[in-house]
Amino acid sequence: MTHASSSTQNPVLKDAADARHDRQFRWLLTATAVFVLVTLAGAALSMLWGGRSVLASEGLHFFTSSDWNPVENKYGALVPIYGTLVTAAIAMLIAVPVSFGIAFFLTEVAPRWMRGPVGTAIELLAGIPSIIYGMWGFFVLMPVMREYMIPWLDTHIGPLPIIGALFRGPPIGAGMLTSGLVLSIMVVPFIASTMREVFMTVPARLKESAYALGATKWEVSWDIVLPYTRSAVIGGVFLGLGRALGETMAVAFVIGNSVGFTTSLLEPSTTIAALIANDFGEATETYRAALLLLGFVLFLVTFVVLALARLMLSNLSRKEGNR
Repeated sequence: MTHASSSTQNPVLKDAADARHDRQFRWLLTATAVFVLVTLAGAALSMLWGGRSVLASEGLHFFTSSDWNPVENKYGALVPIYGTLVTAAIAMLIAVPVSFGIAFFLTEVAPRWMRGPVGTAIELLAGIPSIIYGMWGFFVLMPVMREYMIPWLDTHIGPLPIIGALFRGPPIGAGMLTSGLVLSIMVVPFIASTMREVFMTVPARLKESAYALGATKWEVSWDIVLPYTRSAVIGGVFLGLGRALGETMAVAFVIGNSVGFTTSLLEPSTTIAALIANDFGEATETYRAALLLLGFVLFLVTFVVLALARLMLSNLSRKEGNR
C-alpha cells in the first residue's frame, strides 16, 4: 500500500520540481538580461553625469559647434562626431563589398582544400590587437598615401566639381581617408566571417537548381544567396559598423588628431574615441567633463546605429513573413 502510494506521488513531485527548476532558470536568465541593461544604462548615465557641467554651460551648442578650445573652455563636438561618422562610412564602403567577395569565394568558388585554411586565416585577423593595425598604418600605409595616393587624388579628382573638395589637401598622409582604410581592414574579418557562415546555410538544392537553369555564379549570389540570407548579412554589416565607430588606438595613429573642421578626407581630423584617448590623461577638471560628455555622445551614436539596424532587421523579417 505504501509502495503504491509512493509510486503515485513520485510523478507529481517530479513535475513540481521541474516547474520550480524552470522558474529558477527563467529568473536567472532574466537577471542576466537586466544586469546587462543596468550596466549599459549605468555607464551611459555616469558619463552624462560627469559631463553635466559642460552640458549646462554649452547646451545644444556643444553638439553643433566646431570650436574645441580647452584653453578658453570652449567645447564643440562637431569635429569629432563628423570624423567618427565619416571614417566609419569610408570603412564600410570598402569593407562590405570586399567581405562579400571573400565570403562568396570561400563558399562557392574556392576549392575545398583552400576553404579551411583561408577561412581560418581571415578569422585570425580579428584577433590582432588594434594597436598593431595602427602601427602598420603609421609606418606602412601613411608613407604610401603621402607619396603616391594623395598626390594622385589631389591631381586627378581634386579639380572635379562637388566631390573634388573631398580629395584636395596637402600630402601629409594622416587623415580621415587613411583612417577609413585602416578601419576597413580591421572590420573585414568580422563581416566576412558572418557572411561566410550564413552563406553556408543556403540549401544546396536552391543553388543547384539555379545552376541547372543556366544561372551564372553572379546570378546565384545576387538572386539566390543574398535574398535567402539578407537579414543575417545586414546584421553582420552593422556588427562591423559598431566595431568601426568605437575603434580608438588604430585611428589615433593615422588620423592626425586635429580638432579643426575640414571637409577634405586627406587632411588631419579626429574622432570621439581618439580624442578621448589622447587627451583624457592630462585633462583638467572641466576638460575631463567635456570628454566624458563626448563619451556619452559616442554611446548615443553607437546605440542609435545599432537600434536602426535592429529596426531594419525587424522590418525585413515582417516582409519575409517571419513575424
